[in-house]
Amino acid sequence: MTTMQRPVGEQLRHWRERRRLSQLDLALSAEISTRHLSFLENGRSRPSRDMVLRLGERLDVPLRERNRMLLSAGYAPVYPENALTDLGAALEAVRHLLAGHEPYPALVVDRGWDLVESNSGLALLTARVAPELLEPPVNVLRVALHPRGLAPHVVNLGQWRAELLGRLRRQVEITADQDLADLLAEVSAYPCDQPAGEMPPGSVFVPLRLRHGDGELRLLSTVATFGTALDVTLAELVIESFYPADAATRAVLTGPAPA
Repeated sequence: MTTMQRPVGEQLRHWRERRRLSQLDLALSAEISTRHLSFLENGRSRPSRDMVLRLGERLDVPLRERNRMLLSAGYAPVYPENALTDLGAALEAVRHLLAGHEPYPALVVDRGWDLVESNSGLALLTARVAPELLEPPVNVLRVALHPRGLAPHVVNLGQWRAELLGRLRRQVEITADQDLADLLAEVSAYPCDQPAGEMPPGSVFVPLRLRHGDGELRLLSTVATFGTALDVTLAELVIESFYPADAATRAVLTGPAPA
């Protein structure tokens, strides 16, 4: 039985247990009695629309799953799910951010790590990737970790791979998404002859060290989301931006200074 097919009470219990909360913890947070919460979870009481929304918010349930909980309780979804092209000002902001980040690479991925937007700087990371991995829909985790992708050109593949898999693992834990769990199993099985390793003392980030000619490029990345999004599609977008981690990399990315 899928999450959407489960009674709403079972879904509430599922999310509470995933968040490692007792009934008392959740009841206190939601300002209801433990008896009422117990009745909701075992199906003896039907939650109101507002109660579903309140508990979903307290449990930090993703918007997509909050809609499913509402449907299971007999209510219409409240969070819209628009196509990316229909997001108006938000899409404009994303494209403005990507363009403004050039010549440094930046990209936007959806919930499943499929590429939805990028800037011209991304060509730096995909230049030596096998063409079949760049056929739409492009999954950036496959591109990054597949042996015919970026992986053979990453100097510190063990560290970089551990960071990416850790992010995906946390996403699976938060969303309980089976497709993401399947993706994690797939990319975890890709070969890697390096251990994850430890960063040198004093390190503050895991760089992407990419072979380039006779040397290497060192990049750091930042991840951003729309923190106040009420649209399912928008809430699931992740913007990753890469920056040069040293002067030599900056010089390569920006090109020679004008005479």
